[in-house]
Amino acid sequence: MWWLALPLVLGRLWWRGRKEPGYRAHWAERLGFYGARRQPPGRAIWVHAVSVGETRAAEPLVDALLRAYPDSHIVLTHMTPTGRATGASVFAKHGARVVQSYLPYDTGFMVGRFIRHFAPAICILMETEVWPNLIAGCAAHGVPVALVNARLSERSLRRGQRFGRLMGDAARAITVVAAQTEADAQRIRSLGAPQVGVTGSIKFDVVIPAQALETGAWLRERLGKRHVLLCASTREGEENLILDAYVGVDPAVRPLLLLVPRHPQRFDEVAILVEARGLSLARRSQLPGDAAAFDVVLGDSMGEMFAYYSACECAYIGGSLLPLGGQNLIEACALGKPVLVGPHTFNFAQATEDALAAGGAERVPDARTLMSEAVRLLGDHAAREAMGRNAAAFAAQHRGATARTLDLLQPWLK
Repeated sequence: MWWLALPLVLGRLWWRGRKEPGYRAHWAERLGFYGARRQPPGRAIWVHAVSVGETRAAEPLVDALLRAYPDSHIVLTHMTPTGRATGASVFAKHGARVVQSYLPYDTGFMVGRFIRHFAPAICILMETEVWPNLIAGCAAHGVPVALVNARLSERSLRRGQRFGRLMGDAARAITVVAAQTEADAQRIRSLGAPQVGVTGSIKFDVVIPAQALETGAWLRERLGKRHVLLCASTREGEENLILDAYVGVDPAVRPLLLLVPRHPQRFDEVAILVEARGLSLARRSQLPGDAAAFDVVLGDSMGEMFAYYSACECAYIGGSLLPLGGQNLIEACALGKPVLVGPHTFNFAQATEDALAAGGAERVPDARTLMSEAVRLLGDHAAREAMGRNAAAFAAQHRGATARTLDLLQPWLK
């Protein structure tokens, strides 16, 4: 199936490269060709983080692996250019000890070339990445496969079960799974994975860079004394709902809206949506010295989500107003920000429910309620501060998943 689809896949890459040039770079790696060996001596630990979210989530684990195993280096693979760019930025501190590459397409030939070239001692897949030929190739070459920070929603389970034996064989061939919650673990076991432990979410062990806090302070200064509502990682269709609700807010209490789409190729599209409603717009990439007079600031930059969270007073986590599953709320909570989420949070179900129970987050049914609750919180300093403290306490309480994951992986790492 992969071989039949390959011409279409490559054509789509080229087409996407019109807006994201990164898709037109390093094509050979996606096909299993890597040129001369370009990694440091010592044992290779392969970590696959498909895109931006998984790459950021992998930071505590990669840092811990390199500390615990000083004779090793990391081969870090991605599927998207934004994930690769994030990895280059996040792991620049490790220099040559982190080697980046695209994951080859899931054919036995391409996976085999990757394994022979990099000779990994173990394959560590982040979150939900289960590729049947990759797992079979690792088994054929004696490379153990670990699925860590693993999550599997009911929806994803039903989708996986449609593939029947293909997915079952892949699950049974995974050496060990470190699941985020017991519910995730039960669903993964139902696919046939033989060894599944519960370690919690590595995302709670998030590393907040000092540079991000400095950038956030710089941004906050330019936004002036106005209240700031951040709508983070918004998805297609949500911006229309958010902007329509924002226009309906009384200008006397309307906050400055910091709007950050999840996908960079949509920055210009979202700018058009803002201007079509007669709202004044400033871009983060062209931010004036005083941006307080603008209605909307568009976060058209990559790798600055911590800075955006730092600069706001209240954060809505995108992907949850529509049935898209929601995005990660842990980073906002770790910075002590009150969090608002929509009704659809199945991608981060347990973390969201725990944050709600802790009083650090609030669920809203629609965009209009989102705006009214944001205005209420921004106008009530005591309630906002209390909710922020609850959010920070919730994030702190769940730390430690990285150490538990390392303990689980130790038999295949030592």
